[in-house]
Amino acid sequence: MGRISEETRSRKEDAIKAAIDRLLRGELPTGGKCDLRTLAAEAGVTRTAFYPKKNRDGTIRPGPYQHLAEEFERRLKLLQGAGTIADPRAAQIQRLKDKNTHLEERLEKQAAELAELKEFQQLALSRIAAQHLEIERLRAEKAAGDKVAALPTRRAVTGTIGSCS
Repeated sequence: MGRISEETRSRKEDAIKAAIDRLLRGELPTGGKCDLRTLAAEAGVTRTAFYPKKNRDGTIRPGPYQHLAEEFERRLKLLQGAGTIADPRAAQIQRLKDKNTHLEERLEKQAAELAELKEFQQLALSRIAAQHLEIERLRAEKAAGDKVAALPTRRAVTGTIGSCS
């Protein structure tokens, strides 16, 4: 491929810089991410222009717009380090991960509470069953005429009990 003129190169660099600014502001095209592929598409250049090239003798030379790709990645990392995420999809993914973590913690807490309640339920049922057996045993003893004293029925209170002065 032939060399491009200085004017064309300058025009493409300006387009790349404008695309970098748009992407870092969060103005992403539909289906795009905040990455080099989207940057290249937005600027109208090939993605390979952002990567180093090999000469015929095997030596490495920088790509024509590699310095702009490095600037883009540096600025993106600065924004992410400051807590600003330029890519709304990445922000949504992070938000969903945080929500998932919160829900997992909540689920673990509820599972522990449920286990505790089931243990309490089992204890309560055991106590009720033991009380029922005791009541049945006492009824059987009374019916058999054993030495079980019947409790007196409640008397009606007539008159005053104690001092009312």
